[in-house]
Amino acid sequence: MDIDGGIGAAEESSRQMQVRFVTKLKPPYKVPPNSIAIPSNLTRFGLSVLVNNLLQADNEDWKTEPFDFLIDGELVRMSLEEFLLAKGISAEKVLEIEYIKAVAPRKEEEPSLHDDWVSAVDGSSDRFILTGCYDGFGRIWRNPGNCTHILDGHSGPVTSVCFFKPKVENVDDQIVATASKDRTLRLWKIGAEQSLDQPKRISAFKILRGHTAAVQSIAAQPSGDMVCSGSWDCTISLYNINASDSEGDIVSVKKRRKDGEDREFQSEGEALSTLVGHTQCVSSVVWPQHETIYSASWDHSIRRWDVETGKNSLNMFCGKVINCLDIGGESSALIAAGGSDPILQIWDPRKPGTLSPVFQFSSHNSWISSCKWHNKSWFHLVTASYDGKVMLWDLRTAWPLAVIDTHKDKVLCADWWKDDSVISGGADSKLCISSGIPVQ
Repeated sequence: MDIDGGIGAAEESSRQMQVRFVTKLKPPYKVPPNSIAIPSNLTRFGLSVLVNNLLQADNEDWKTEPFDFLIDGELVRMSLEEFLLAKGISAEKVLEIEYIKAVAPRKEEEPSLHDDWVSAVDGSSDRFILTGCYDGFGRIWRNPGNCTHILDGHSGPVTSVCFFKPKVENVDDQIVATASKDRTLRLWKIGAEQSLDQPKRISAFKILRGHTAAVQSIAAQPSGDMVCSGSWDCTISLYNINASDSEGDIVSVKKRRKDGEDREFQSEGEALSTLVGHTQCVSSVVWPQHETIYSASWDHSIRRWDVETGKNSLNMFCGKVINCLDIGGESSALIAAGGSDPILQIWDPRKPGTLSPVFQFSSHNSWISSCKWHNKSWFHLVTASYDGKVMLWDLRTAWPLAVIDTHKDKVLCADWWKDDSVISGGADSKLCISSGIPVQ
């Protein structure tokens, strides 16, 4: 097959240039360090073929691996000749090209089916995937197709879900939160049940009330003590998660099963404080540092709040409805957001002229429903869109690294899982998992 002209065809039609391939990858991924002459019209696909050939020459058992290429810290997305011309780099000296594993899925797992739209996912736990569904249930998945728990209690669609960081390592009980159009948040304890023939149906240990309209987004405090929620009532509420906490209006509710057995006690809590300022739906909240919450709204603004004072210290007008928000990148300081157009925008609030995005990515064809930074990379994000696609991004190039096309309808949510997988949920009622993604 002719890949971007192929190496043979390229040699005939292009002048040669001297390059040296370098990598931070460990053996057996290292090629010899000497410079070689290659055609200047090779693109990354031709370069990948070339590096694989060099690796195979030293290792006959080598299996072909897709690679990406960096010159002066920027990913190559055109021919070498065009890249050097665009960047004003001389082709007369030996060009150093760094190669890395291409960030793209190696495997698509079998979809995990739900009974309605999959509206929320959280992959922050290596042990489980947490999903929220329009059928009103939350679900815990140990691995693809293996649902271990059904979270039963909401009277409306589940809109947002989150894990809490365990207080102690290797703790058996995992606390999770769900939010719903029924105006409540619910807290659940997930035990470490091993092999179950059927998913275990559990009830919440605490119901958090106070919003006067549907709850759209929730986020856990990094310490795991509190949760915040954004709502269609235009407010952000902060709650303590401890069932035994004496703050707020807490009422113990003892329900009975139909067979007469007692359920566990279920407490109710009210918000400890409320952040007021948005004028339309608070569509997304993120709690990246103990004292700081970020929020996005349909009122076209992104705000940063001081938890202690309840005041906002940043108010960015974005010119469009914002659906999703995340904080990450360099020093966990960059703001990524998407909304009512196909453009993912990224701001650096540390820089003067904060209102101007430092990056914009525009390969989607419809509203962006979700964006998430990779928690171990300054460069990588995942986005989901109503165009039915999930895309992987690297700040070092304007083009998506990979387009995941496993959904048959709008994609409503996406997240990273176990550092090397992307999980997504959509209007096709599927949780999809794309695995084997080597983020470096």
